[in-house]
Amino acid sequence: MDQWVWPAYIGVIGGILLFFALFTPAVLVQMRRYGRISPARMLGTAALVVYGVALIAYTLLPLPSGDLAQWCGANGVPGAQLDPLQFIADIRTDTAGLGVKATLTHTTTLQVVFNVVLFVPLGFLARKFLGFGVVVSTLGGLATSLLIELTQYTGIYGLVPCSYRVADVDDVLANTAGGLIGALIAPILLSWMPQARELARSRMAPRPVTVWRRWLGMLIDAFFATFLGGMLVITWRMIRAVAGQTVDPHVWSVSEWLLQYPVPLLVVFTVPACVGSGASLGQRAVWLHPVGPDGAPVGLARRLARAWVAGGLWLTLLALAGLPDVIGQSADWFDRGAVIVAVIAVLSAVPSSHRGLSAALTGLHLVDSRAAHGDATSDGECAAPPAEDGSEHRR
Repeated sequence: MDQWVWPAYIGVIGGILLFFALFTPAVLVQMRRYGRISPARMLGTAALVVYGVALIAYTLLPLPSGDLAQWCGANGVPGAQLDPLQFIADIRTDTAGLGVKATLTHTTTLQVVFNVVLFVPLGFLARKFLGFGVVVSTLGGLATSLLIELTQYTGIYGLVPCSYRVADVDDVLANTAGGLIGALIAPILLSWMPQARELARSRMAPRPVTVWRRWLGMLIDAFFATFLGGMLVITWRMIRAVAGQTVDPHVWSVSEWLLQYPVPLLVVFTVPACVGSGASLGQRAVWLHPVGPDGAPVGLARRLARAWVAGGLWLTLLALAGLPDVIGQSADWFDRGAVIVAVIAVLSAVPSSHRGLSAALTGLHLVDSRAAHGDATSDGECAAPPAEDGSEHRR
């Protein structure tokens, strides 16, 4: 049973780690698509990620290692099994003379059952989470199974010089049956899962400005700044490597520093403050924007001040700590300063005055960008600011 148990651990642990890595993009997608976070849909996202990792672990791992030519000579599979329903003859042969219980629990029988069960969650998720019909969900199971078998047969498309697992047409049949079963029973077992189109109908409905929305806005801003900087540095290093230059990942150049910090500071915190309502990318993602005490649009100077006093200051301190010539205690102090700014910004969002650190220091309020004209507002339209007693909007 170990060969069936260890991939489950990989699926759960690896899937959870991958979900945490994808959490911020998932939040962003839900906020823009539904206008709010749906815990049930977020749970479905987590299930899809965990299942995807587990499916890869069960069907493609472990990979050959060491001397691949030697490994293929000792373990390579000569070809595919293309006889449909061959598993019936295999079960009869392997369980000849056994009783009913022994036959049902034999490895050959369980392998067929497992191939069916493995694709039942795919039918579930395709039908209720992705919103496909029974036919499309079943065809999705068929296509996924064919892709897996082709990957096995071609040795991951030539990366391994042999077929390292048996590509079996019966696996495709069993997997497709599992997808069909999952699609058929999904409405019963996953009746609690709301459909995306249902949630999208209320996308433009104004909602209270809560601490969670402000925190999500901060999280998305931090994610954008970190992700953009990291991707720019990786891309620049790849360009240099292709051009034949020596790339030392332990050496931090000025050009890489500029891509890691000043460019995200400009793109994530400065440019959005100059456009439209002046809301940050994270605030726009969660349908918030700043307004003055009287609900009027905010001037450019105050919008820039709001952007730089918290998020901009946080990234600037990180940039100072990351300067190529800044080492030792000076870098530590800048890092600590960035942490302090981040903690203060997070804690300042807790009070119910609809202000965070940057808004409070610049005399602004955060309001729902859809609240000015009911269901038809945009980020550029301003609503009345919230009342100081914590009510949703001042009328």
